[in-house]
Amino acid sequence: RKRAVRDEAERRGLKVFDATCPLVTKVHLEVARHCRAGRDVVLIGHAGHPEVEGTMGQWNREGGGGKIHLVEDIDDVATLQVGQPENLAYTTQTTLSVDDTRGIIEALRARFPAMQGPRNDDICYATQNRQDAVRELAGRCDLVLVVGSPNSSNSNRLAELARREGVESYLIDGAHEIDPAWVAGKRHIGLLRLALLPAD
Repeated sequence: RKRAVRDEAERRGLKVFDATCPLVTKVHLEVARHCRAGRDVVLIGHAGHPEVEGTMGQWNREGGGGKIHLVEDIDDVATLQVGQPENLAYTTQTTLSVDDTRGIIEALRARFPAMQGPRNDDICYATQNRQDAVRELAGRCDLVLVVGSPNSSNSNRLAELARREGVESYLIDGAHEIDPAWVAGKRHIGLLRLALLPAD
């Protein structure tokens, strides 16, 4: 999608300012390179997420080359059909949990041993830092509240991670969503606000 929008803007003579995260751009470039080389690419991500749609848009349907296959979970690996299993690469949505992608990558490597991976980890450093902070908070708190949009992959993953760490956790969009029953009897409450949210 990003590529199509950029190409159309340039065709119309518009000036293009690309504010895409450099890590996301790196993923886009890797996908385009693999596809040009005739290699199918497995994209580990969530259908409908803007980053996934942008990455899927790096494949030029008219230009031939490799195709992009979206894998959302380990079950998708078993049913994945690729053109050339020996000529395959993978990449990940940058905002996914390291824990979630690890299992999927292991399943992919077991099924496609020749599969190429990214040169470096494609998980966003800010995302990883927030995940580490949630793990630390979960160990010290009775409750973790993640302030973020319900549509945000990052926000949802952080609340899920806190629950997996064994602490009660809720995703809220603001203070008005806090249920008094959640905090009753709690001595230590962790609050995590994503960096992309406005301070108010």
